[in-house]
Amino acid sequence: MAGILDSVNQRTQLVGQNRLELLLFKLGGIQRYGINVFKVKEVLQCPPLTALPKLHRAIRGIAHIRGQTISVIDMNLATGGRAIDNIEDRFIIITEYNRSIQGFLVGSVERIININWEDILPPPNGVGRYNYMTAVTEIDGSLVEILDVEKILDEIAPVNTEVHADVIAQVPMEVMANKRILVADDSSVARKQIQRAITALGIECDLVKDGKEALEVLLEVSKTQPVIEKYALMISDVEMPEMDGYTLTSAVKGNSDLKDLHIILHTSLSGIFNQAMVEKVGANDFIAKFNPDELATAVQKVINIKPKH
Repeated sequence: MAGILDSVNQRTQLVGQNRLELLLFKLGGIQRYGINVFKVKEVLQCPPLTALPKLHRAIRGIAHIRGQTISVIDMNLATGGRAIDNIEDRFIIITEYNRSIQGFLVGSVERIININWEDILPPPNGVGRYNYMTAVTEIDGSLVEILDVEKILDEIAPVNTEVHADVIAQVPMEVMANKRILVADDSSVARKQIQRAITALGIECDLVKDGKEALEVLLEVSKTQPVIEKYALMISDVEMPEMDGYTLTSAVKGNSDLKDLHIILHTSLSGIFNQAMVEKVGANDFIAKFNPDELATAVQKVINIKPKH
């Protein structure tokens, strides 16, 4: 497994071309899963784990890796399955989500594949609200599930979604009352987090599940009125099935009827390439998930509300 991610830092050319690379892995059975390589910092054989009391049942213990103490989450337990056995023979995928680093215990790690976001589709209808899929794709004739890691992490260690009263007090509610924002995110948990933060300011949200749906909404609006008359701005995730946030932004900024819309890219993706990609595709701002005060303040700034002193 050593060296499987050696070239991750050279893979940034894929971003903005509606492409990504998935690290494929299995939990306990034959089902394969995928995680975006850009979320992955390292893959290694599971080190010795230290069990601590009062941890969530899905956390198998903590590991000391390169000077850091990292919680190791059993991905199979976290998604409703049985605990992964023989952990000393298993692997952990070290990831960075939402400003924190965590390890995911998995059964085995296979390989990295290059794929187009258009080939990654929303979960099929009828899978139910309690599933952990955020998208699916087909590799070598079999289904690969892409897990909603934000949902998993929210169940294990929920993040604060409350906007601080001091932030809300920056602007009168009546000033914000007639404003509306378009939110694009494939994670149901992330959409609810954003909605809660934005509605705390007195702003309405329209929620869509991916970039393709967001673009369709904007094009439909543009048929009858300037888009900026309906939406004060758009908040978009980067990782989404069918059309990612970078491709969505490029499409919006390249359309004469849509280009004036202010776009905030709001994502759990980390890395030094983010700012460069924001500039490349023409996004107006980038905010790492998830800090409700930062998001609310950014929205206030866009709407040109000057804070009280």
